This record gives sequence, C-alpha cells and structure tokens, in this order.
Amino acid sequence: METRGYKNIMEEIVEVLVVTLLAGPEYQTFCKCKKCRNDVIALSLNSLPPQYATTQENRQRVYESYNQPSMRKWVNKRIISSLHIVNKYPQHKG
Repeated sequence: METRGYKNIMEEIVEVLVVTLLAGPEYQTFCKCKKCRNDVIALSLNSLPPQYATTQENRQRVYESYNQPSMRKWVNKRIISSLHIVNKYPQHKG
C-alpha cells in the first residue's frame, strides 16, 4: 500500500487492463502514446466506482470481486468504450 494509507484499487485494475488491451491485436491501429493511454485510463475511471483499500487483505478482496466473469465483462465494456472515444477524439499533438 502507499504511504498515505489508502489506495484506489480500481486504478490498478484499469491500468493493467488498458495496457493489456492495447497490446492485443484488436487495437493495433489505436494510438499507444502516453497521453492517449492516460486519457483512456482517466475516462474509464470516471465511469467506474472507486474501490479504496487500506490493507493488503482489503486489496485482495477487491481484486477477487472484480475477477468474476460478470465484473470483468462490465469493467472491460467501460474501458473499450473509453478506448473508442479517445481514438475518435485524441487530445495529443500530431
């Protein structure tokens, strides 16, 4: 856990899923610059509820609850929607 004593575990989950999706063949044509990746992560997090944890045990519980097939599908839908929005309206230069 971070030194401040709490962490939004959803940030970790979304970041890993975004990086994984962008590495896949379905998103070869999507921009993978840091700005676009961060925009996808931020937009996704804005559409998902925060999941704060203060202990390693609570962190693990959050991961376990979001590792259920229905929850993974729900989170992935929001990330994929964000990917398409950022791809259509990129905010980076060039």
